[in-house]
Amino acid sequence: MATTDDIQTQLDALKAQRASGVARVSYDGKSIEYRGDTEIAEAIRALEAELKSLAGDKPVRQIRVTTSKGY
Repeated sequence: MATTDDIQTQLDALKAQRASGVARVSYDGKSIEYRGDTEIAEAIRALEAELKSLAGDKPVRQIRVTTSKGY
């Protein structure tokens, strides 16, 4: 299982790579090539969600029900 530091390293590498416009990122001797910005953005979102999960932050979910009389 990846640690918070490992995930943060991957996230930093992806963000730097996305800013540079290059489709290949390397970290810890590993190299990954992405097909486009959409795929990179999705990877960043996934890593950020994983970091939040490891930190114990859970997404806030709300359910609202409306009736003819209001709430």
